[in-house]
Amino acid sequence: MKLHWIKTHGFVRAIAPGLLWKIPNTRKAVYLTFDDGPTPEITSWVLDQLNQYKAKATFFCIGKNVTAHPDLCQQIKAQGHQIGNHTQNHRNGWITSASDYLADFEDCKKTLHSTVNEEVKLFRPPYGKMGWRAFWKIKKQGYTIVMWDVLSADFDAATSPEQCLINVLNNIESGSIVVFHDSQKCFANLQYVLPKTLAFLKENKYCCEVIA
Repeated sequence: MKLHWIKTHGFVRAIAPGLLWKIPNTRKAVYLTFDDGPTPEITSWVLDQLNQYKAKATFFCIGKNVTAHPDLCQQIKAQGHQIGNHTQNHRNGWITSASDYLADFEDCKKTLHSTVNEEVKLFRPPYGKMGWRAFWKIKKQGYTIVMWDVLSADFDAATSPEQCLINVLNNIESGSIVVFHDSQKCFANLQYVLPKTLAFLKENKYCCEVIA
C-alpha cells in the first residue's frame, strides 16, 4: 500500500496560506468534496446518499465529463450542492506547461459556465499539483483554490475500504475539507465509506456544508 499524507500538517498550511486547506468554525461544520466527476450512476448514487442525510457537498468537476454528462452537473446544482473547476482534462500542473495548464483551466471554466449558467469561483488542482504562475493567474481572477484537510485515499486500489473509513473518521474535525472521488476507479471504496461517514457525522452532530 502506498503511503499517503492523510491529515494535512499544520506546517504545510502555514507555508501555503494562499490555498484553502480547512475552514475553522465552532458549529461542527465539515466540507465533503468529490473530485473527477460527474460520472454516470456513481454521481447520482452520491447525490442520493447526501440527500438521505440532508448533507451538502462540493463537486470539483472535470470539464470533459461535464461536456459528456451535462445533466449530472445540472442535477448537482439543482440539489443545492456546489460546483468547482478541476480543469478540462485533469491536468497535472507539475508536468504541464503553465500556458497549457491555464488553457485547460479556462476550457473548464467555459464548460461549467455554459452548463450551469453561472460563474464558478472554486478551483482544485488535479493531484493537488500546480505551478506558481498558474496559481497567481487563477488567484488573480478571484478564485478560491481549495485543497484539503483529510484525504480518504479512496483512489488507491491498494487501500482497503476499511482503511479508507479509518482515514476519514480518525482525522475529521470541525472545519475539515475531506476529499472523495465520484469516479469509477474509486467506487468500490466510496460505496463502503460514504454511507458510514455520513452516519458517523449525523450521530456526532456534524453538519455538511458547501464551500462558498
